[in-house]
Amino acid sequence: MKNAIIILAIAIMSFSLFGCSSADDSYENSASSTEMADDYSVEKEAPLAEDARQDKTEVNKEEQTMIRQFNFETKTVTLNSGYEMPINGLGTYSLLDQECIDAVTTALKEGVRLIDTANMYHNEAEVGKAVRESGVPREEIFVTTKLYPNQYADAANSIDEALDKLDIEYIDLLLLHHPGTNDVEAYKAMEQAVVDGKVRSIGLSNWYIKELETFLPQITITPALIQNEIHPYYQENDVIPYIQDLGIVVQGWYPLGGRGYTAELLGDEVISQIAKAHGKSSAQIILRWNLQKGVIVIPGSSNPDHIKENTELYDFELTDDEMEQINALNRDEKHDWY
Repeated sequence: MKNAIIILAIAIMSFSLFGCSSADDSYENSASSTEMADDYSVEKEAPLAEDARQDKTEVNKEEQTMIRQFNFETKTVTLNSGYEMPINGLGTYSLLDQECIDAVTTALKEGVRLIDTANMYHNEAEVGKAVRESGVPREEIFVTTKLYPNQYADAANSIDEALDKLDIEYIDLLLLHHPGTNDVEAYKAMEQAVVDGKVRSIGLSNWYIKELETFLPQITITPALIQNEIHPYYQENDVIPYIQDLGIVVQGWYPLGGRGYTAELLGDEVISQIAKAHGKSSAQIILRWNLQKGVIVIPGSSNPDHIKENTELYDFELTDDEMEQINALNRDEKHDWY
């Protein structure tokens, strides 16, 4: 009996020492196995997730750097920011006070949906008033404005001032007017304005290849658009493809040559003959030439007839030969200093 009790005691001690410990170990091992499984899962899945992220980044890069094609049916182009922009509009340089309001109002009535202004034009308030009172839904109108170099040192406040003057909820496209001191810092302020929802797209004006090669590595958001002087006598045939190959849209100011030069350009014999063949005006031929080169146009005018005429660009097409004839007119003749 005594021996049986001793054997039973030994058995109980063995269960306590090994059986219960085994249960605890099983829980720990189960937890460890779960952790190991999680670790294994992470190890196996992480490369896939990284690949997916990398693929997405590559797609985004490809989307951003692909040449932006004009849609002649919708009369728009999709910027690398994802927003659609009209490809013909109204420039408001030199339009002041009521004349500016009237011109923008007329343009909007004629179906124009792109309005270009700038701090230096001193008419942001007038443009905003015309937009607000047009009866056209805000989301259908695309407004561009620009910061001038004397605003670059305090760009964040200058952006807020533009928003206050325009009073149209947000700015569709904000540009730096031309290179100047603190331009990189000003551009970074515009990048922050995009993050803050104040501005939808950002870009540059009067930046050429040399300036871009220095500027672009210093910023985060690729410009959606670059606006330069472009017309048949100053064609920028090296600059346009350079910009477009970066996935950036090109816009031309002074598309009709600029004040003091318009009459000569519109009277050019080559352009006049092409205009006659199509039953169009010389201005319409030049604007269409720009569009077929992938250049957005913003001719300025306060004349209601001219504003309407400058919208009638989509019921004809220039032939390859006609495009080449106009291309041959290039003189590298710049009509403004920047």
